[in-house]
Amino acid sequence: MKGHVRERSPGNWAIVIDLYDEDGKRRRKWHTFHTTSKRRAEEECARLITLMTSGNYVEPSKQTVAEYLDEWLDFVKPSVSPKTHERYSEICRKTIVPQIGDVILSKLKTDKIDAAFSKMLTSGRRNGKGGLSPRTVHHARRVLIKALGQAVTWERLTKNPAQATTPPKVERKKMLAYDAEQTALLLEAFRPTRSFIPVLLAVMCGLRRGEVLALRWRHVELGDNRRSLSVEESAEQTKEGVRYKEPKSGKARTVSLSSTVVAELKAHRARQAEEQLRLGLRPDGDSFVVAQADGSPIQPQSLTHEWVRLLGKTTLPRIRFHDLRHTHASQMLAAGVHPKVASERLGHSTIGITLDLYSHVMPGMQADAAEQVDAAIRSAVKAKP
Repeated sequence: MKGHVRERSPGNWAIVIDLYDEDGKRRRKWHTFHTTSKRRAEEECARLITLMTSGNYVEPSKQTVAEYLDEWLDFVKPSVSPKTHERYSEICRKTIVPQIGDVILSKLKTDKIDAAFSKMLTSGRRNGKGGLSPRTVHHARRVLIKALGQAVTWERLTKNPAQATTPPKVERKKMLAYDAEQTALLLEAFRPTRSFIPVLLAVMCGLRRGEVLALRWRHVELGDNRRSLSVEESAEQTKEGVRYKEPKSGKARTVSLSSTVVAELKAHRARQAEEQLRLGLRPDGDSFVVAQADGSPIQPQSLTHEWVRLLGKTTLPRIRFHDLRHTHASQMLAAGVHPKVASERLGHSTIGITLDLYSHVMPGMQADAAEQVDAAIRSAVKAKP
């Protein structure tokens, strides 16, 4: 195998590589290379010969990044959840394609991707008014790495050019949560509304929004000997509607209930049964704990909208519904609950996630622990004869 270069016009070179079949018949591969230096053209020729010799050569294709991403999205659709696929599609088509969609896939390089990320940060909004957040660009980078990794597997690329890109610096958002006094005010403000039970389950049990809306009465035990609920499903809203899937951690968990929560759920179940019986409905174990008046499930987005509307009528700080879960976690850890117990109650896959998310609560706990150890040692010293 050998090759040579030929200048077609100033700055445009043809790289010609001679290949020979098993029967000795010659055929040629032509590549176009743009440079003002003959030496660089010769170096590119040598690189291509090396790739062909080692078996790492990828046949050039005119497929663009946009065309490839459409193909990849179709490929991954059966293997990811509908919500994840929606998110992938949105990132690819609204964030990545406008920047590098017209680039030939085989010619996509790391520097071009880095330049695209920089542009996203400064002027990436579709309305032309400013840039995207570092977190959004970070998500775009992760999706592109995943997509181009498949291109390497399919031998469309020799290596993943997104892997070596520089990730944007993402500052961790300050976690918002209510203290005990604010939590009491919250519960009183929401008590007259249909959103009281969802708020109660989030702030007193640490349930996620989807877990609250997927909870059925057969998952709840309100007896004297056993007072708990089992988180077995989560409601996820997609463009095609609401689907019920396994919890985020991938496994069910049991959450013990306090006497206050038990009393509120018993009263709620009685009211709900009376309400549905008036409509000619007979509630059973499959009935949703949080439901419309006719027993039909509530959509996650509807709960969020109602949360924002009702919270706006109070004087409490504006936080997300998901921050009620953070409120429960913060108050647990501040009260001295062991992080392992908190982790199991919240449904985290590892205790490390709990410690990482709620490290801001730990300094006070460590100070209390230090004082307790100090007091124990002083007592022991004084007790010595």
